[in-house]
Amino acid sequence: MNDKNDFTTGPIFPKLIRFMFPVLGALVLQAMYGAVDLIVVGHFGSSTGISGVSTGSSVLNLVTFVITALLMSLTVLMGNYIGQKRADRIGPLLGGVIFCFVWIAAALAVILIVFARPIAVLMQAPAEAVDVTVSYIRICGAGIFFIIAYNMLSAVFRGIGDSSTPLLFVAIACAVNIVGDLLFVAVFHWNVAGAALATVLAQAVSVVLSLLIIRKNRLPFTLKRSDIRWNSEIPHFFKVGAPMALQELLTQISFLCLIAFINRLGLNASSGYGIANKLISFIMLIPSSLMQSEASFISQNVGAGREDRARRAMASGMAVGSVIGVFMVLLIDTKGDWMSTIFSSNPDYTAQSWDYLRGFSFEAIVTSFLFSFMGYFNGHEESLFVMLQSIAQTFLVRLPMAYLMSIQPNPSLTNIGLAAPSATCFGITINLVYYIHCQKKRKNRNGSGTKTPADPSGAETRSAEDQN
Repeated sequence: MNDKNDFTTGPIFPKLIRFMFPVLGALVLQAMYGAVDLIVVGHFGSSTGISGVSTGSSVLNLVTFVITALLMSLTVLMGNYIGQKRADRIGPLLGGVIFCFVWIAAALAVILIVFARPIAVLMQAPAEAVDVTVSYIRICGAGIFFIIAYNMLSAVFRGIGDSSTPLLFVAIACAVNIVGDLLFVAVFHWNVAGAALATVLAQAVSVVLSLLIIRKNRLPFTLKRSDIRWNSEIPHFFKVGAPMALQELLTQISFLCLIAFINRLGLNASSGYGIANKLISFIMLIPSSLMQSEASFISQNVGAGREDRARRAMASGMAVGSVIGVFMVLLIDTKGDWMSTIFSSNPDYTAQSWDYLRGFSFEAIVTSFLFSFMGYFNGHEESLFVMLQSIAQTFLVRLPMAYLMSIQPNPSLTNIGLAAPSATCFGITINLVYYIHCQKKRKNRNGSGTKTPADPSGAETRSAEDQN
């Protein structure tokens, strides 16, 4: 490990931000996948194309985000092993994860291909958009192996403190996706199917090139062919990752329920929400990149017994995210209509999009606090708590509120959008209470001389070089 990738020493804020920017860049480019699909289909595809891409990509997002959440366990455990100077455990860990995900990819491919139509119907896709939604789901299902492989490669590099290489991976994929969309949709007129094919092709090219790059790089661990099997590292991986994956699964299911609520309001509302959702994927990039970066940063410090640095990393993330969130709120409130026209020139669609964004906008601020808490607890392998608080805010606040707003006479997408920041504020309260509880518990243990995993010396230490 070089000093750049070692998060256990040196100033916190510069290292966190330097690590975060490539993560943010990768997320920006990833968000452009769906955005480019929607832009090209909106301008060159059929009138039902926006709804088809919106609904179909939401189903794909459920699969992708759950897989990404599960693989965050790989990032966290690798960071812990590196902090403990136990790089010898990484090879068996990674080999076991590869073994499991080959079978997971095969199962997902069968489900998405065989049950694409029932899924589209369950999502209450508008009748005129069902066929194009089915095409999108089936094509992406056939290429799910490449989507999973890309996310696994990214998790490995973030686990060793390298966020620049995943940025290169996604940059390659994004470039291929843009070319594919323009060729398949604008030139060949394959509509939604062309957008889905471009997405899969882009991921495949990215994975192949990524593997070639990896062969030329020296990694701080050794992966042997004999490691690719079921081994003792797998139960630990799932113990940490399963709660994160279940949390993401339930969160994405709640988003699908929200889409179903809005789809019932007609094609204009469905397409408008689809446009707003693509804009939201960019709005939420800062909080998402902070959460992923903090999980890597904090896990190394927890492994090294530096709880003081873990806390300050969380606080730094909150400060950065909230400042940028204020700017995003102002941008949405003043330019939300213009932003929506990027995806479609249909005034009915863009008006509905801006309506939803008005209600959602405050989420850009509050989610920075929530995601920083989540990154902190995930870095401590407290993924079970993260899952439970996410379930609470989603199913006690967000979904009930969105449903009630959707069944009102003349329902407003603005009121439905308010469900997101309301649920997040509820989640922040839960996290703050639990954080205070954990700090009191740790202080009591340290006071009695009990050693904790986060602080093996029995007391926190802080060197002069660690000051911001």
